[in-house]
Amino acid sequence: MLYYLLLKLTTEVSAFNAFRYLTTRTGMAILTALLFIFVLGPKIIALLKIKQGKGQPIRSDGPQRHIVEKQGTPTMGGLMILSGVFVSTLLWADLSNFYVWAVLFVTLGFGAIGFYDDYLKVTRATTRGFSGKARLLAEFIIAGAAVLCFMWLGKEPLSSSLALPFAKDILIYFGPFFLGVGALVIVGAGNAVNITDGLDGLAIVPVMIAAGSYGLIAYLVGNFVFAEYLQLHFVKGTGELAIICGALVGAGLGFLWFNAPPAMIFMGDTGSLSLGGCLGAIAVATKHEIVLMIIGGLFVLETVSVIVQVASFKMTGKRVFAMAPLHHHFEQKGWKEPTIVIRFWIISFVLALIGLSTLKLR
Repeated sequence: MLYYLLLKLTTEVSAFNAFRYLTTRTGMAILTALLFIFVLGPKIIALLKIKQGKGQPIRSDGPQRHIVEKQGTPTMGGLMILSGVFVSTLLWADLSNFYVWAVLFVTLGFGAIGFYDDYLKVTRATTRGFSGKARLLAEFIIAGAAVLCFMWLGKEPLSSSLALPFAKDILIYFGPFFLGVGALVIVGAGNAVNITDGLDGLAIVPVMIAAGSYGLIAYLVGNFVFAEYLQLHFVKGTGELAIICGALVGAGLGFLWFNAPPAMIFMGDTGSLSLGGCLGAIAVATKHEIVLMIIGGLFVLETVSVIVQVASFKMTGKRVFAMAPLHHHFEQKGWKEPTIVIRFWIISFVLALIGLSTLKLR
């Protein structure tokens, strides 16, 4: 909205021409989301404390120290992040761009699912939300609608294919079946971030790192000159998704201020599902689905640790890890929470660098 106003004012004040540039608007999206959460964050936290009373229920089968140290902390902090991202995007993005609305649809849709799950947990004072099958069905419906939009906006055969990193001319064509593939990427990303969110500050920084990486990818893929130079698949219109990525980075920084150990608030499923879904949707839109497995490698490791643990216990009766997800395994091994969190941040940063290297290594 503000973007359109400033465009009209360029005839009066030439300095406003700077806001025509995607880089300028992305920077402003970061600052807007950050300031939004800094200003409204304390009020949102205070309101959630009043409404939730005892805060987020803590798993009885998790690390025992969590029951003592984290009891009473409010959840649904994802509302802060979503508000910052939504407001910032509305102000600085080109709202005539359908990619922007499709990604916002996934982000807010997954956020609504997570909010309902958090609401049931808080009101029932249990760690169980609503039916896992019903939750997955809702996620796939939302993700599928977004993928249909991406397929409609894009050009064949690229829009119905998986693009391989390190190779420009190789596409794995799925045709109409890409609807399921793309939806699986988005749903998988949402739930992978949800699994990772288990320690103060653990999930939000890797999300910001991935968002910053995909902001760069969206900018390059949506620019014909840069895409041609780097031998990337050009996807017209996806450059505007850099605004959402920027807003996500800014909102994440603001949230981290309150989520840093000891956390004043948890993001809950409201935040983790929506943020993961947002990253998955941007990956599908920019045709960098496989690269998400590298940049978001930490989320993949956490998810795989749960799958391996469950499969091993069902087949052999033995556990591979002391506790799953992976961060709880290291807790059980005696690592301090800040040590685990910071080391996982470092891993995320290194994986992001490896993922971004695929842009040049062709």
